[in-house]
Amino acid sequence: MMSVGFNANAATRDCTKLTATGNPEYPPYLFREGLESEELLGANTEILNLIAKQLGVEIEVSYSGPWSRAQKEVREGRIDLIAGAFFTVPRAQHMDYIYPAFLTTNSVVWSNTDRPVMYQAKEDLVSYKGITVIHNSFGQDFDEFAKNSLDIITVPKLRQAFRVLNAKRVDYLLYERSPAQAYANIWGVGDSVETSGPPVSSEGLYLTLSHKSECNTGELRGKLTKAVRDIIDQGLANKALQQGHTLWKTQNEGASE
Repeated sequence: MMSVGFNANAATRDCTKLTATGNPEYPPYLFREGLESEELLGANTEILNLIAKQLGVEIEVSYSGPWSRAQKEVREGRIDLIAGAFFTVPRAQHMDYIYPAFLTTNSVVWSNTDRPVMYQAKEDLVSYKGITVIHNSFGQDFDEFAKNSLDIITVPKLRQAFRVLNAKRVDYLLYERSPAQAYANIWGVGDSVETSGPPVSSEGLYLTLSHKSECNTGELRGKLTKAVRDIIDQGLANKALQQGHTLWKTQNEGASE
């Protein structure tokens, strides 16, 4: 088992068991098996399972509420790890990023098929009204541009964002391609929405460790870095992504409304 000894606080708890959480509405990366489930499934969980095996520790990946709550739990040190987050400066003030990113994901512009948004560059969005999910990030550069130049409202849930888009109360939805398509298909709106133009951003998904985690030591960060690099070099991260796609498809076959 792994020994962690550089953080005095680590002596107060058993650091051979770590806790992790993340965005529970994020297929194929993370999702719940059911509304009552406390377990998170998907590609990111598969990757953390591989990391745990390599380190000789237990990593429990569990549901802790919506994405905003999950980030708060890690920020305040009640949970050790986020199983997949984009890099932003505000987040880096509360957690250590483990490099490199274990996967990359594209965020795109979604619009109604009968009213597509003419988008090729972020400046094209200035004349439109958009929507996204609260506390979502599209990378530091785009987040700053959106804050200063775009008219974007936020809602707590992706499903609510799709409803507002389909009601044509906004022109576009900003969200990652794979999760949005996964949900659009099971909600029966896959044929009424489409993506426009190139990705808004292409961002790495990182494992992060709370600054307030009692187990956050240089030793642990070094071991996590090595484990992530080994998993990527062996092609296991992309294999985990395919497993996430399969799990989501199997769970939701025939589930569209």
